[in-house]
Amino acid sequence: MLEDLGRWFHRFSPVDGNPVRLFCFPHAGGGAATFVRLSRTLAPDVDVLGVQYPGRQDRLGEDCVRTLPELAELAGAEIRRLTAGGVPYALLGHSMGATVAFEVARLLEADGPGAGPQALLVSGRVTPATPARLGGRLLDDQALLADLRRLGGTSAAVLDDPRMLRIVLPSLRADYHAVQRYAYQGDRRVLSCPVTALVGDSDSRVSVAEAAGWGEYTSGEFVCRDFPGGHFFLDDNLGPVADCVRTLLLGGIRA
Repeated sequence: MLEDLGRWFHRFSPVDGNPVRLFCFPHAGGGAATFVRLSRTLAPDVDVLGVQYPGRQDRLGEDCVRTLPELAELAGAEIRRLTAGGVPYALLGHSMGATVAFEVARLLEADGPGAGPQALLVSGRVTPATPARLGGRLLDDQALLADLRRLGGTSAAVLDDPRMLRIVLPSLRADYHAVQRYAYQGDRRVLSCPVTALVGDSDSRVSVAEAAGWGEYTSGEFVCRDFPGGHFFLDDNLGPVADCVRTLLLGGIRA
């Protein structure tokens, strides 16, 4: 595959032939590299493309996007470009990324029959109409960092290094504020594609019962899978999560 991925996507593992593509949207403050291990585990059966939001990692010099719908519009336009001609694809998002992936799915399904994703996987996230739990209003950096420490998933080497914090705090602030401002505008059963919700059984952000509420947002098939762990359960359940993704995509998408 020699197509130009542009600034929005990173491929971390080589693939052969024309496997289904899985666009992966990271959590608040995260980048495309969040999905390196998942990419390597799913290759070469699935072409994992990590989504790189502006304002971090190799896009550090760009302004962060300030709202989740705008982020979805920009990423969705690039996905349209890469899937023109009927390339089969699916979307996966974790935490904030699940909401962005959901909004992208809405936009692309509105393009007409066959244009939308053939599956949406939402991980570690309450439903769109449920207010996100962010540990209060997070009016200052110390409150934001305390929330990150509670969640885990961010290295202490980063949180305790003033130089690293100067680099990562702007994107964290922008993402947290975008999540706080997000207000779902739409009806239930808004999607037609299958939806799978993934959740840690001890996640302080979303309970298993709340994750099951995603079934109300699609007229297609819905499955909710819980795994041991908290908000970043993906890190500790890579094999089982990859097996779940592989079964869903290869069993339900490829001809």
